[in-house]
Amino acid sequence: MNLTLTTLPETIRWQDGALYLLDQTRLPLETVIEKQETVDQVWQSIKQLKVRGAPAIGVAGAYGLVLSVTDQTHLSYAAFLQELERQAAYLDSARPTAVNLKWALTRIVSKARELSGFDVPAIHQRLVAEAVQIHDEDRQLCRKIGEHGLALIKQDMGILTHCNAGSLATAELGTALAPMYLAHEQGIPFRVYADETRPLLQGSRLTSWELQQAGIDVTLICDNMAAYIMSQGLVDMVIVGTDRVAANGDVANKIGTLGVAILAHHFNLPFYVACPYSTIDFNTPDGKSIVIEERGETEVTHFGDRRTAPENIQYRNPAFDVTPHTLVTGLITDRGIIRPPYQENLQQFYGG
Repeated sequence: MNLTLTTLPETIRWQDGALYLLDQTRLPLETVIEKQETVDQVWQSIKQLKVRGAPAIGVAGAYGLVLSVTDQTHLSYAAFLQELERQAAYLDSARPTAVNLKWALTRIVSKARELSGFDVPAIHQRLVAEAVQIHDEDRQLCRKIGEHGLALIKQDMGILTHCNAGSLATAELGTALAPMYLAHEQGIPFRVYADETRPLLQGSRLTSWELQQAGIDVTLICDNMAAYIMSQGLVDMVIVGTDRVAANGDVANKIGTLGVAILAHHFNLPFYVACPYSTIDFNTPDGKSIVIEERGETEVTHFGDRRTAPENIQYRNPAFDVTPHTLVTGLITDRGIIRPPYQENLQQFYGG
């Protein structure tokens, strides 16, 4: 039995030429599926984190791009390609840090370039099929990540995770949570500590919810409790996801991940990062080259709808931080667990 398919709603659905997204800003109190009518709506859904998680953003972006040119099949091939490229650049501007969005958009545009000999309506049909394939591939990649990471999970182990890298962040099983779902299916007893993940509480609203739905032993903690929980010997391993892996193995993930990695290093705990190949960016040499998204004021100055900070206070709201590869024990990928030295081994696994 695949637990996520039976207990969780689909994050993304393409049905009869229409795109539907689960509005994750409404979880865990409401389950709302929104039909995406326009490319502007898809852009807003990505920007506002209605759909989030690097793999899911990539899938949604691919569908959003083919949706953007559904009514443009009367154009010449050159005009159609120009419009496709324009809409791809627009969608890519929604969130800059996760590389999967650009990867998926580039793949759709590249497919259109390969099909220059076909008529435009046929090209659009092939682009829809390519987006569906990206969606299907993500399901398969997540399961492979789970299979490769499964051996890391031992009986009665305590695992800490940060943010949400589960079913809600992908097409199905997730990345960081995929080994946990497969271990649970096999009856291996273990417990999970989920950081709440301020300021948007993805760990509280999403990770703890989906793990609870699947029947996994999960305990929610505030971000600043992780050090104490580790000091008590309750954590044996950390697994997180990532939005971009640089060529040298540096990883960008949700803000607060760097702190967790430093704590894991202090307490001599393995720190694993789970990701599909689409998150590995050989064009980014190291973490310093990753553009970090800065988000708006109210996420920091308010808790929910209530202001918790003085008026006119200066603020910073980086949505991600970069964990250096020196703090990463291994990358759990769809092709296996990659260990240091990352520069060489990433090339060996995926550079060809």
